[in-house]
Amino acid sequence: MLPATVLFALAALGGLTMAVIRLRGTPRPPTWLAMLHGLLAASGLVLLIYAAVTTGVPRLAQVAAGLFVLAALGGAYLNLGFHARNLPLPVPIMLVHAGVAVAGFVLLVIAQIPAPAG
Repeated sequence: MLPATVLFALAALGGLTMAVIRLRGTPRPPTWLAMLHGLLAASGLVLLIYAAVTTGVPRLAQVAAGLFVLAALGGAYLNLGFHARNLPLPVPIMLVHAGVAVAGFVLLVIAQIPAPAG
């Protein structure tokens, strides 16, 4: 799960950068940044799902995977529905996408905290 978490953290940095760009008034982030963000997040999701299917992961990590799938759908909608058409990204949809992804990331990190001994 750790490699997936690292990939999601890198994707989150890209997402935060894109959010700042959009909130400062630019209609869309650079295409290379959007593609890198999606690639990192999708790679993290594939690794997380692979871990869940092959070795098993805690329930919180499974919930995180579900949230990441929802975030991925939102990201695909933003990319295909707006970015690829050179339309301004809608801020409310962008914020929902980010919120779902952040919730998934927090759950994934919590799922990796070892239980207290004893």
